[in-house]
Amino acid sequence: MKIATWNVNGIKARIDNLCKWLEESSPDIACLQEIKSVDEGFPASRIEEMGYHVETHGQKGFNGVALLSKVDPIEISRGLPGDDQDVQSRFISGIYPTNSGPITVGCLYLPNGNPVNTEKYPYKISWMRRLNTWAKQRLSLEQTFVLAGDFNVIPTSEDVHDPAAWQGDALFRPETHREFQELLHLGLTEAFRACDSRPHQYSFWDYQRGARQQNHGIRIDHCLLSPQMADLLHSCHIESYVRDWERPSDHVPVVIKIDT
Repeated sequence: MKIATWNVNGIKARIDNLCKWLEESSPDIACLQEIKSVDEGFPASRIEEMGYHVETHGQKGFNGVALLSKVDPIEISRGLPGDDQDVQSRFISGIYPTNSGPITVGCLYLPNGNPVNTEKYPYKISWMRRLNTWAKQRLSLEQTFVLAGDFNVIPTSEDVHDPAAWQGDALFRPETHREFQELLHLGLTEAFRACDSRPHQYSFWDYQRGARQQNHGIRIDHCLLSPQMADLLHSCHIESYVRDWERPSDHVPVVIKIDT
């Protein structure tokens, strides 16, 4: 079974690439971020014609997440609990049937947090703590789950081309690293690093300054697995070739395979 995450950076601009990728990679469940579309404006019909069930949690012009699946979900939840005043569409989760029992897939678009001297950075840290609470609750129930998405976190200096250039950035600050490590300390497994120890493997390249051509990237798209899901992990890889298509997103898909 393949579960993938991809920040598409605008579904309307990327629908052709998305459909091409769905046909070629054929994930069983795909987590999309930054769809930048209200629910009723999402081009669900094209994706449904390819055999996918579509669930969205959209927002006009910003943010927005979606779950695409070859099987119908048992249950869908929208929004990250813990702050009733938070209106940003950044989290959607679904429970799906498998031969090994139900699995929960949490699709997230974690706040960027820049500039750090504004309210955006405290919001990022608060959001990460709410995510920690979500994970704790599911771990206490021994649920099989994955948190997949654009975390806007560069975990280590091995996940960035030029660490010095990112010092002080919200994606690379010590407070950000601490909150990310808190998630891992709960017992979650970072799927890519569990499968690939090579440094400088990236999931994002800026559109500017020839970043892709020079491989000046960062790795900020992650899949964190509960112990029960980690036991099923077969492999994890980054589909970087998608970045070289016409009109690409600045992110590429990250795909895990699990044995069900």
